[in-house]
Amino acid sequence: MSVQDTVLALLETYGGKGLSVTDLICDRHASIPERVALFYESANGETVKFTFAELRELSAKLAGFFADIGVRKGDRVAVMLPKSPELVIAALAVWRLGAVYVPLFTAFGPDAVGYRIGDGQVRLLITDAANRVKLAGGISLPDVVTVAGPQGTGVENGDHDFWRELTGGKPLIDPVYVSGDDLLVLLYTSGTTGNPKGVEIPVRALASFEAYMRFGLDLRDDDMYWNLADPGWAYGLYYNLIGPLLIGKATLFYSGPFDPLGTYRILEKYRVTNFAAAPTAYRALMAVGDEPARRAKLSLRVASSAGEPLNPKVISWAKETWGVLVYDHYGQTELGMTVNNHHLPALEEEIRPGSMGKAMPGFRMVVVDSEGRELGPGQEGELAVDVAGSPLFWFRRYWNDAERTRERFVAGGRYYLTGDAASLDKDGFFFFTGRSDDIILSAGYRIGPFEVESALMQHEAVAEAAVVGKPDELRGEIVKAYVVLKPGVPAVEGLGEELSLFVKRRLSAHEYPREVEFVDQLPKTPSGKIQRFLLR
Repeated sequence: MSVQDTVLALLETYGGKGLSVTDLICDRHASIPERVALFYESANGETVKFTFAELRELSAKLAGFFADIGVRKGDRVAVMLPKSPELVIAALAVWRLGAVYVPLFTAFGPDAVGYRIGDGQVRLLITDAANRVKLAGGISLPDVVTVAGPQGTGVENGDHDFWRELTGGKPLIDPVYVSGDDLLVLLYTSGTTGNPKGVEIPVRALASFEAYMRFGLDLRDDDMYWNLADPGWAYGLYYNLIGPLLIGKATLFYSGPFDPLGTYRILEKYRVTNFAAAPTAYRALMAVGDEPARRAKLSLRVASSAGEPLNPKVISWAKETWGVLVYDHYGQTELGMTVNNHHLPALEEEIRPGSMGKAMPGFRMVVVDSEGRELGPGQEGELAVDVAGSPLFWFRRYWNDAERTRERFVAGGRYYLTGDAASLDKDGFFFFTGRSDDIILSAGYRIGPFEVESALMQHEAVAEAAVVGKPDELRGEIVKAYVVLKPGVPAVEGLGEELSLFVKRRLSAHEYPREVEFVDQLPKTPSGKIQRFLLR
């Protein structure tokens, strides 16, 4: 089948009516009883694997319990779990009911969790003992399901015990059917001038997700696939949890913290052939030197990078030490992946230094000026999607936010603006040149300054705050805060560290400012808007 025929087939499969999401992601692959869906290794080295047939049975039982407590089609169900079998089972159970999956990153603090639960009008939360404590302080939910800790600890009074309810549950025999336009996921992304935006992800986005697994990653039947990204964010959710299962392939979850030597151990132990990670991970692997790479008996066939621009030095290093090139790929929460150095042989071309590749089949990507006019080769503008020419484009709106939805589209809705500055050459290769807004790209995460500034403002010593990205060799950028203290508050030693920790505890372990600088005033426009570009 040609690439274009594949795109048409995907649109037909995922765009119609009478669809069962769990059939598409799990059940249709369960006819082969021994087909593995998940390899899991815990931080302390315990291993387990689940077949598609086992996940079908377990998720049907959990879905039956969810139905008993009143979860219905279209309800939002939040999941705040680490990479674990429970996360996969919970997600499948949510989709089995036609409900909407709301991922919550486990590094979030109470403020970040509370906002998403409230804004999304979440009906049910599934979490574990380690994260249950974040629900203290006024966050109320009709129901909480908790994965117990050792000896059954961490399940609060009124909670439902995950495994107890699952084990005793009556399976949901018939899944709830949906259409391609029904919601699959509500995923929050950072904003520059306001609270996080809820991205509505419809069922038909599965066509785009599968296209990337086949075109961008070239995931084959004989591959062992490992994606380091966390399913609490877009790349990990779309292409670590959903993508491989969608095409009947196993995914690999390792719940331990990232460590370069540990990464080599997993790569070797599981004989990983198809590897995907953020540039930060590759830079960390490069930083430990060539010897660990040469000692490891690697089986890599292809390697991919996403989340931020990839330094050409990493590409050449991987070729010299691993024997494979790292291919740079581009996407965002509202799109999935759209511009790639594709691994699929039919689309593969020689890498051009600094280029994130060409548009993925199913998308027509362009560069436009401030008026929404297409620009030619060598002209810098804003990377955009030609909506009419992109059958795999699925973004339609932000959750309850018509104004910020309108800001994304120009020329009467013809073009969707990514917010990224770019150019293309005469052969159609795209080159990232920076953000056109204040989003910070750090270690593969997109961080909006507003949430961080809001958290800082809750500290009793802070009068004003502005947050920007500062270049960093390992992370790409780090979060730096400029803080104006209240009158009479001195900038004593240790206050900067205190503010960083304050944000880390309240907001998230990945969004806190790693540097704090105290200033007398912030640069502003005559109307009082902070001019972050001057701070950068």
